[in-house]
Amino acid sequence: MKSDQFTDLRKISHTTSLLTELKTGNPTILEITGFNPDLFGSEPIKEIPTIVSIEQLKESAVSFGSYEYGEIEKDKKSIKESLQGKMVFREETINDRTVIKSFFALSEPVPYVIGLVLDKSPIMKLAEEQRNNQVFISIVLLIVVVFCSYWLSDILLRPVRSILWKVNEVSFGRFDDTIEVKRKDELGQLAQRVNAMSKNLNIYMTKLKMAFEENRSMKEYLESFINHTTDAIHVVDLDGRITQVNRAFEQLFGYTTDEAIGQMLPLVPEHLYEEEQQTMELLKSGKPLAARETLRVTKDGEWISVSATTSPIQDKHGELRAIASITRDMTGRNKMEELLRRSEKLTTVGQLAAGVAHEIRNPLTTLRGFLQLQLETEKLNTRHVDIMLSELDRINLIVSEFLILAKPQATRFEVKDVRFILGDVISLLDSQAHLCDIEFETYFDQENCRISCEENQLKQVFINVLKNAIEAMPEGGRITIEARRNDQHHVNVSITDEGIGIPEERIAKLGDPFYTDKDMGTGLGIMVSQRIIQTHQGMLEIRSKVNVGTTVTIVLPLMKEQAIEA
Repeated sequence: MKSDQFTDLRKISHTTSLLTELKTGNPTILEITGFNPDLFGSEPIKEIPTIVSIEQLKESAVSFGSYEYGEIEKDKKSIKESLQGKMVFREETINDRTVIKSFFALSEPVPYVIGLVLDKSPIMKLAEEQRNNQVFISIVLLIVVVFCSYWLSDILLRPVRSILWKVNEVSFGRFDDTIEVKRKDELGQLAQRVNAMSKNLNIYMTKLKMAFEENRSMKEYLESFINHTTDAIHVVDLDGRITQVNRAFEQLFGYTTDEAIGQMLPLVPEHLYEEEQQTMELLKSGKPLAARETLRVTKDGEWISVSATTSPIQDKHGELRAIASITRDMTGRNKMEELLRRSEKLTTVGQLAAGVAHEIRNPLTTLRGFLQLQLETEKLNTRHVDIMLSELDRINLIVSEFLILAKPQATRFEVKDVRFILGDVISLLDSQAHLCDIEFETYFDQENCRISCEENQLKQVFINVLKNAIEAMPEGGRITIEARRNDQHHVNVSITDEGIGIPEERIAKLGDPFYTDKDMGTGLGIMVSQRIIQTHQGMLEIRSKVNVGTTVTIVLPLMKEQAIEA
């Protein structure tokens, strides 16, 4: 509408061919009107014939065209707005037709306003067609964009989906399959790291499974051991409440698992409660405890003799968390030991009886033979009398030693220094040693060696040992006597000879009733000596080597006051 043809007023004033061509070429144009803004509205509007000169154009309000779709007041307003430089469009219904009226101003060669009346229906139809075309094109473009975006995102997200698939497989514990890596960008590096992570997790999971199986097997093994052992086992926390028991505990003490768990059961007798508390304190301080024989109380109040072993249960940091106790019923064993002691006593009595009968029978046979001989000869032979007296003394010695062994006399212990007791015994046997060409060498400790003892019994032991040493050296020699402290609580007395010695296989039999390798011995001397040393809470040990000599070591406890002073 801004064609240069509208500016050629002279051409427009001489012909209407241009308006006709415009309407014919564009059927939506119903009317084209040229308005003179100075004259429009002063007189009634009517159709004006073709104007042929500019002077005639000035004299008419409608410069050219027709004005069949006019609304004077509204058009005046629109013409004024168009003269102000505004683009004016109005929608009106005129002559039963909906039209769009448009006004725009031209300033050359003279000011005037061109008005266009357009049919709305073809325009709206054209706009609707254009809109439908645009919508169709937009939809097609949207579909293409969506498809391309999906295809592009599929390409971009394919490695991400592979990584997600692998992570999902790992989350379910499947580590065998790996991601095929064909890219070298960040996603490819991420896929490689995920494969490495899966491989490491597979290794760790395998180790964890093996450890779990080992722990499960060990747990089953321990539970089987705990539940099937004949020893009663129970675990208590640091407050003394039971946290676990086994079947043997139920059978020994009479409490069920439900009755025991979480309770502080009165298993220890009242008179042993303080001792048990001291034991627990020692255990908590970290000191190991050996098995101890004690008493326990069952659910029915019965006292049973048991062997109890208590052990700490610590965590990985070494902190004490609980205490485990293993209790073994010793009632049956004690009965068996008592029966065994009785059997041993009977056996010993039998051996003693047989030995005494054998030892006494020999001198009695000699006495009987000499007496019968004197009756037959009716003569008194002093030599025979001496032999019979010697045999009677031998019988008396056997009976005396047997009585000491069978029923020791009541002893009264006194504090004596073992060095002085040895000095008395050495003075007693010194003359006999000189006759046998034997020399005593003594080495006594400078410190006091006081012990609690029955002096005469110890002298009997030392005399027996020294006489055996003298008899073991028929060709004379030297006997070494030592009395020394070996620690703060004991004193050692050792007697060493240079005699013929004792074979090793015979040393174990020394002390058996009537076992001796002497022609005139009874075999009761060592046995009596061992009994005396045992009553003094000591120990007697014999070491010997053939043709070298024998050493007898006697260990006796020192007085407690003396041990404390040391």
